[in-house]
Amino acid sequence: MNHSHERATALRADGSLRHLLTLDDLPRPMLERLLERAGHYSRPLGAPAARGTALEGVTVATLFTEPSTRTRVSFELAAQRLGAEVASVEVQLSSRLKGESMLDTVHTLESLHVDVFVLRDAQADVPDLVARNVAPHVSVLSGGAGSYSHPTQGLLDALTIQQHKGRVAGLSIAIVGDVRHSRVARSAWHAFGALGATDIRIVAPPALMPEPGEFAGCARSTRIEEGIGGCDVVMMLRIQKERMAQASIPGADQYFAEWGLTRARLRLARPDAIVMHPQPMNRGIEIDSAVADGPQSVIRDQVRNGVAVRMAVLEAVITGRAR
Repeated sequence: MNHSHERATALRADGSLRHLLTLDDLPRPMLERLLERAGHYSRPLGAPAARGTALEGVTVATLFTEPSTRTRVSFELAAQRLGAEVASVEVQLSSRLKGESMLDTVHTLESLHVDVFVLRDAQADVPDLVARNVAPHVSVLSGGAGSYSHPTQGLLDALTIQQHKGRVAGLSIAIVGDVRHSRVARSAWHAFGALGATDIRIVAPPALMPEPGEFAGCARSTRIEEGIGGCDVVMMLRIQKERMAQASIPGADQYFAEWGLTRARLRLARPDAIVMHPQPMNRGIEIDSAVADGPQSVIRDQVRNGVAVRMAVLEAVITGRAR
């Protein structure tokens, strides 16, 4: 097996998408085509789900070693709605405990004619390792890797902004919360920057700020009031309780008092600003329920767009449509 440290190549020789592990090396035209195709599959709440036949005869396996509901289920629904067979493998409950490595599991499933693997792992390099070691006809998609990357989340965030604002280019976007540990923030930054957002701000307690060399070109603020002032988009991030101690914040109430998005704070953003959150939300910690469920919230649209984006990505790796 080749365990070299060269990263897996996202594109095939013909320029079509083979693997989606990160957004940081995808050309802007491909991002735009994926979003355009995802828009084709996006449906308003209450409308019948979009369906297609692009994945007939294809088998997709989801291998998640970290818990996930939205991402795993939306990948599985996306595959099924395009005609694929889907195998959901709970890796942490089965093969890892038996001493098998992730690669052993993948090669076993390859022998069962799996064509696409969707992986989530706490280690950032696992999807890349698998992508470098699968058969030439097999594709690997990241469903979230460590604190490094969550590419389909970045795409669905961009699609949601496009639907509500008509564009990403030229917007002011604030990403607020535990940016240091957030794969969502990193993929969103890549997507928004590639699509022409001119003012991306990261807003976090000092201990939850990323390293100085990360998020190049972003304005940084340690006060939410300053950070979201005049913004078009306010993206809140989940704060994990164990991170509060690192940030010298003794509890949820103090975090909310200093960092929570309330209606009063939201008024500092533009009057037509939209509010986003990747979920699961800690209501009353990083976001007030009145804001999460309020008229400026597009959080449910983000969830809905997850299936559409994942349909577009699955279609692209199988058919080459996004070239």
